[in-house]
Amino acid sequence: MEKIPLTRAGFTKIDAELKHLKSVERPAIIAAISEARAHGDLSENAEYHSAKEKQSFIEGRIKELEGVIGLADVIDPSKMKGSIKFGATVKLVDEDTDEEKTYQIVGEYEADIEAGRLNIKSPLARALIGKDEGDSVEVRTPGGEKSYEILSVSYS
Repeated sequence: MEKIPLTRAGFTKIDAELKHLKSVERPAIIAAISEARAHGDLSENAEYHSAKEKQSFIEGRIKELEGVIGLADVIDPSKMKGSIKFGATVKLVDEDTDEEKTYQIVGEYEADIEAGRLNIKSPLARALIGKDEGDSVEVRTPGGEKSYEILSVSYS
């Protein structure tokens, strides 16, 4: 299997979610199923079916997170320097609109564009990898070609 790159913060977040699911959510849903089962006829028991569906979701998520943690390759960006690679925090300016944006390049399981965490497999991240401060990159997006200038690169 292929290793899954994660930052230390991303690994910690996934591990915390897994622990919460196992120690809080799983016992709560087991109790809800027991209570719903006590109400009698299971064929028309909406509470029971809802609880079983939620249990299935929780168990699936636990398996997914265990798989991610098992394949995790935790990378510490603070030990890196140089051109853009995984973990880099990159400040860009859109050459058309002069709008500045800052992104950290992370793995797909911790990516969140709203929080400025860019999936390493995204077109923009792939265009940035290997580039340096001052370089320009062209990225094909659904809205057309975009040009960005790299203002700064840091690893923190």
